[in-house]
Amino acid sequence: MRRSFAFTCTLLIIGWLLVAIACVQVPAYTFWPATFGALTLPVALVLNLLAVGYWLLRNWRVATLPLLVAILTWPHFQRGLALHPLRVAPASTAPGQRVRVLSANVRIFNVYPQLRDAELNSSRQMIQWLADNPADILCLQEFYNEPRTSTSKEKNIFNSVERIGEQAGRQSFVSRTLTNRVGAEFGIAIFSRYPILRRGTVSFGKLSQNHAMWVDLRLPSADTIRVFNFHLQSMSLDERDIVDSYSSKAGFKRKGLGLMRRFKRGAVARSWQVDTLVRRFERSPYPLLLCADLNDLPYSYSYDQLADRFQNAWASVGNGFGHTYHGQVPLLRIDNQFAGPEWLVDDIWVHYEIPYSDHFPSTVTYRLPPK
Repeated sequence: MRRSFAFTCTLLIIGWLLVAIACVQVPAYTFWPATFGALTLPVALVLNLLAVGYWLLRNWRVATLPLLVAILTWPHFQRGLALHPLRVAPASTAPGQRVRVLSANVRIFNVYPQLRDAELNSSRQMIQWLADNPADILCLQEFYNEPRTSTSKEKNIFNSVERIGEQAGRQSFVSRTLTNRVGAEFGIAIFSRYPILRRGTVSFGKLSQNHAMWVDLRLPSADTIRVFNFHLQSMSLDERDIVDSYSSKAGFKRKGLGLMRRFKRGAVARSWQVDTLVRRFERSPYPLLLCADLNDLPYSYSYDQLADRFQNAWASVGNGFGHTYHGQVPLLRIDNQFAGPEWLVDDIWVHYEIPYSDHFPSTVTYRLPPK
């Protein structure tokens, strides 16, 4: 009787797991409830692994069923918790052109009063760290710049294009979404030590400041590559509300429904935004590298559309959760880098030692093998 109940539970877990995987592949703009079904995928994956352990102790023949499911769904497990304990980084003499790419949401360099600290130290240090960084390509979201023509009194601190770009030996491309009354610029940016041959932007509509940008770069190997930098629709969720919602039953009643409505609206926007980008990616004549603040989890339609077509850097070579969100909600990886099939991912590093923004930067070393 106990084994019959356990077997029924195992079948239910497998069914749940398959439905959750199906939900990941449904865009929220066609059926938004699938978004919340997809969020249960990590729970179903863990329960299936527990079922494997249970049946290995009880009946190894029955264990083959959840074990087979675990093997087939392992790439989905790796999306959230990457495990490569025995992996050794390739030698520096391995053939191919190496390219180091840093991606970071810099939170407008903490220019707003509620983000500032004494003497603007975090702003100075963040800009200086980026200027000194050895990466070949920098992709920055929530970028902020005060050019020399700005009337701001602090333009010598926030002249970020000049300091990260020209003074550091990099070419720059800033895609502006807003210029305020003192001439300061908001948007996203790409900085490159390689020559920028062409550039462009991808709009998500007049009602959204979120958008994408791209550049074509000429490498020393004479190869041309295309780099995309994009920032998808925000979750629009207040961190304090999230903590309150799961801290108590009353907190969930007070905050939970509002959070779910806002998450739904964001998921709908992100799903059609990523579909817009995928169509652009498919037209690229060059090897692709993608840097993004997805504002979405590895168990989402947005991530799935990219992971089905490209290598996720963390899932390929990382170890652990690789969380990039610097806040009270733990273990969230909402910032990602992806690479086309032509690339090899040699190494990835999330910079937990850089605490200036609410996102941790990440650096990935890619290698483009000789043709």
